[in-house]
Amino acid sequence: MESRERLLDLYLDPALLARQEARYADAVKEFEALFGPGDYEIFSAPGRSEIGGNHTDHQHGKVLACSLNLDIIGVVRKTDDNVIRLKSAGYNQTDVDLSVLTPVEEETDHSPSLIRGVAAALKDKGYEIGGFEAYTTNDVLSGGGMSSSAAFEIFVGTVLNGLYNNMEIDPVTLAIAAQRAENEFFGKPSGLLDQMACSVGGLITVDFMNPKEPVLRKLDVDFGAFGHKLCITDTKGSHADLTDEYAAVPGEMKAVAKALGKEVLRDVDRNIFYHSIPQLRRSLGDRPVLRAMHFFDENQRVDDEVRALETGNFDEFLRLINASGNSSYKYLQNVYSNRKQNDQAIPVALAVSERVLGGRGACRVHGGGFAGTIQAFVPDDLVGNYRKTMDGIFGEGACHVLNVRKYGGLKVFE
Repeated sequence: MESRERLLDLYLDPALLARQEARYADAVKEFEALFGPGDYEIFSAPGRSEIGGNHTDHQHGKVLACSLNLDIIGVVRKTDDNVIRLKSAGYNQTDVDLSVLTPVEEETDHSPSLIRGVAAALKDKGYEIGGFEAYTTNDVLSGGGMSSSAAFEIFVGTVLNGLYNNMEIDPVTLAIAAQRAENEFFGKPSGLLDQMACSVGGLITVDFMNPKEPVLRKLDVDFGAFGHKLCITDTKGSHADLTDEYAAVPGEMKAVAKALGKEVLRDVDRNIFYHSIPQLRRSLGDRPVLRAMHFFDENQRVDDEVRALETGNFDEFLRLINASGNSSYKYLQNVYSNRKQNDQAIPVALAVSERVLGGRGACRVHGGGFAGTIQAFVPDDLVGNYRKTMDGIFGEGACHVLNVRKYGGLKVFE
């Protein structure tokens, strides 16, 4: 496949080709300036969009997600010194010595921990690891609900897969290794949704009832065939000081499950939960109860969304997306922080979206919430006005009109 065809296959929009060609060429130039001329390979890992299943994965629930045509690319060369040297555009170079494969305290919450964690997880699974040098550029919005950290983890795992394992590590194993890196080395509690969507690629539905062996299915659905575009708007809200807000969501859901004798809500009988609401309110308060209500409904909605898409009932799919957003707003309560009541960019974005859409399409909070991005399915004839309106409020380039990428982490060129 010619390089231009390869890039069109990856990024899907002819209007993006000139920029991507220049991006790749610049990355090679920067790599050679840093590490010298010679052979190299180019790898890519995409960002992701959660379509359905907002905050369900950490309760062993179901999700509907896709990879996006925004990605991390890296120019890479294998080395023989067991050290990973990685320079990302705009950041200092990171050097990780793989002779240490346990968490390093001072790396917590920093990218070296993700590199070390992915390598350690793959090594523990019996795969080969080793050194490489890389220069990367990243189009995946950091803090934008597109999972830039998961894309980075999958990029590292894909490079190790390509350089040392002949691309024989399956995407699910890579995703589980990436989640372990984020949980145990980076120090962030998370489910497996982000890593799975970035690793597998395309439109997927995943059931995490057994998170060690998630049940995954790819869907053959083209949103464009229904006359709508997937738009994600970055409201530019800050995620600083919101770790406690994110952690409270799974924490409160698990507290409800524990009160009913289970570890996670997926194992709780829905009818028993509803009969137990009076005592749950007395022992835990109201918000955990509301968040549990969201989980039960949202988990069912994923099945309904998949069915609507596969039967071509896009109006029903849009209704379900709006219902998901309504539930996240009212019951899950992750559209803004109660500690920052004057910082409500996501509700503003949703309100403006509803006004522009005028009863058509759908919109909802995107990803973890509290700050960051919203998602909208916008009819083709409204896309121009929608993007102009959102950019006018949140800044030029805030609204991204995106495509579902067919691939997860992969080797682009060698």
